[in-house]
Amino acid sequence: MAKKRILSGMRPSGKLHLGNLFGALANWAKLQDEYECYYMVADWHALTTDYKDTSQIRSNIRDMVIDWIAAGLDPEKSVLFVQSSVPEHAELYLILSSFTPVAWVERCPTYKEQVQQLKDKEINTYGFLGYPVLQAADILLYRAAAVPVGEDQLPHLELTREIVRRFNWFNKKTLVEPQALLTKVPKLLGTDGRKMSKSYNNCIYLSDEEKVVGKKVKSFITDPQRIRANDPGHPDVCSVFDYYRVFCPDDVDNIAGKCKKGEVGCVQCKEKLSGYLQELLGPIREKRKEIEGKPGMIDEVLEEGRKRAQKIATEMMREIKAAMKI
Repeated sequence: MAKKRILSGMRPSGKLHLGNLFGALANWAKLQDEYECYYMVADWHALTTDYKDTSQIRSNIRDMVIDWIAAGLDPEKSVLFVQSSVPEHAELYLILSSFTPVAWVERCPTYKEQVQQLKDKEINTYGFLGYPVLQAADILLYRAAAVPVGEDQLPHLELTREIVRRFNWFNKKTLVEPQALLTKVPKLLGTDGRKMSKSYNNCIYLSDEEKVVGKKVKSFITDPQRIRANDPGHPDVCSVFDYYRVFCPDDVDNIAGKCKKGEVGCVQCKEKLSGYLQELLGPIREKRKEIEGKPGMIDEVLEEGRKRAQKIATEMMREIKAAMKI
């Protein structure tokens, strides 16, 4: 029985951090054996917010794909490619934009949220307004049966499904409605207690050396009400405790109990967490160094991925144009 196909992507923002790993990348690696996976470097999406300075996009693509492979994505199992290397993404985006009412994209909650979050950038552009339609084109171009998403991304996927239904109403049923492959994203905050983000300078990167990781963990903000090590703690407001939920879920109740009784201090918790992170990141760092020692490897992987993606995209556009009689 043929595997179902999925597609997902990331904007090329450079080296990845733990938030990226647990937010998407670790799940992508798990899906490789169960699905036919297409993983895309979404460089055109990056232009919608960073069009003023594109000088780092190429180097960011390389750094990100190195992290992909180092963290478990296998080019033999998955198709890894750059969005802009397959022109059909832009072609289908143009076609779908003709079918999509402006009100549909304006009401998208994630669009509204990003307008607020990125108010320091000039993003009052047609490209930014239309990026959910570009996402739809990315998915539909490969007849993806499912898309791995968190609950916050469901509105985007539903917009894609609405676009499919509208397109198919005017044309014979050509496009496939993708289903949501819901993934639970664990809560991992940055070193300052805010969302882990490069713009906040609070990230632990997959490529960070052991000493750097240890130093960052020491800087974690813990329970602000706790002054002495034997003071009763409040684990639910502690960033370190969120990491324990991910790394040692079987022992989390025991740790919480000791914290509340003042039987374990914040320094001890940080030292233990640092050990967990070193165990996780050590193999990724080694794999990363191995890849960096092979000049041309990333270019070869992405070129092979482009060929495989291009083959499907070309056939899909042929079907779409035939259905539209153009």
